[in-house]
Amino acid sequence: MAAHNPPAAFVPDDFTVPLELVTQDFRLEPLGPQHNEGDYEAWTSSIDHIRATPGFPDGRWPRPDMTPDENLADLRRHAADFARRAGFTYTVVASGSDRIIGCVYIYPPGSADGDADVRSWVRADQTNLDAAVHDAVSAWLATAWPFTAVSYAPRTPPPPAE
Repeated sequence: MAAHNPPAAFVPDDFTVPLELVTQDFRLEPLGPQHNEGDYEAWTSSIDHIRATPGFPDGRWPRPDMTPDENLADLRRHAADFARRAGFTYTVVASGSDRIIGCVYIYPPGSADGDADVRSWVRADQTNLDAAVHDAVSAWLATAWPFTAVSYAPRTPPPPAE
C-alpha cells in the first residue's frame, strides 16, 4: 500500500493566529455563535450587494431562505474551523459599537492560486468601507500572516462624494 501524504497544514503549527485587527473605522474579531443576531441582520439586509461583491459571483450565498438557526449552525462551523486552524472567519464590527458590518474569510485555496483564498463583504449601507476593509486586510495578511501569495479579488474605491 502506498504511503498517504497528508495535505500541508494551512498555517504552521508555531504560527500564532491573530485574534483581531483594529483600524480607525472597524475591527475584526473571530466570528462565532455569539454574533448570530448581528451577523444574520447584516447579511440579510444586503443579499444583492454581497452577491455583487468581488469574490461572491456564484449566487449560492447568501441564501435568502436561510433561517437564524441555520446561520447559527454556520457560525458554529466557522468557529470550529478557526479552533482547528482549518480556516479563519472574522466578523467586521464598526468602531465604537458592536454593530456587525461585514465578514472576512481566510481559507485554503480551492485551486492552485496562492496560499490562501480570502473573501470579504460589507453590508449595503457600508459600501464606503469595502475598499478600506480590503486594503487593511491585504496589508494585515502581508505583515501578520505566513502566506506568500493570497487570492483576494481587488476592489474599486467608491466614487468621491459630490
